[in-house]
Amino acid sequence: MSTHSVVTAIKVIEAVSELQPIGLSDLARHLDASKATTLRTLTTLAEMRWLQQGGPTGTDWLLTSHAYAVGVRGGAMGTLREAALGPMHQLQLESTETIHLAIPDGEVLILAERIDTPHALRAFLALGSRIPLHASGTGLAFLSACSDAEIETALSRTLDPVTTQTLTNPAKILAEITAIRNRGYSINVGGLSDGITSLGAPIRSLNGRPIGSVSISGPSSRITPDRFGAMGALVQETALRIGSQYPDL
Repeated sequence: MSTHSVVTAIKVIEAVSELQPIGLSDLARHLDASKATTLRTLTTLAEMRWLQQGGPTGTDWLLTSHAYAVGVRGGAMGTLREAALGPMHQLQLESTETIHLAIPDGEVLILAERIDTPHALRAFLALGSRIPLHASGTGLAFLSACSDAEIETALSRTLDPVTTQTLTNPAKILAEITAIRNRGYSINVGGLSDGITSLGAPIRSLNGRPIGSVSISGPSSRITPDRFGAMGALVQETALRIGSQYPDL
């Protein structure tokens, strides 16, 4: 395989992971590539078990569990996930809601693990989802543990709304970060998904470096303001437990 083919394959994997489920035409347009080249790459990646067809149309393209497993086994995601699983399961039992673990990847967070609630009505994000820092409970929690310079850089980017409740004004986000630092956890009501409330806390390594965040997420009808204090304390304690098990690499 030529260097050009490798680069194309990586671009296709990255685009599918961000936009999935996505059809051939939309993917080719996003990559500014021909449909023939894109289809050839997709077919090869499907043969290698990195991509598969599915989604609402049955012909859209998605990452496979094999692709996710490869990512989890390697690097920081695997190490942090291993440290987080026990505390996350305990948090799920105590809160009865969905628990998310997110790790940084450039300008966003990536959903690395999810422990689902038994409730039929629940929050849901697909593993591998890209999570905007300014729009999510995990993202705002992560920002609260970053340096002022890192926060300034994050807020200098385009802050697109995900819902009508998404914070997009840098001054308001800075005020929220200050509040998170004071209380120890984030409160995000409908900022990432309509009708979903999330409480998140930053995960720090033993030397205090922010390495991810953990959250409790569920319908706003169940995660009500009178529960914020107790649930926030739980997610904050969980983040501390995870961080205490993570080696400084």
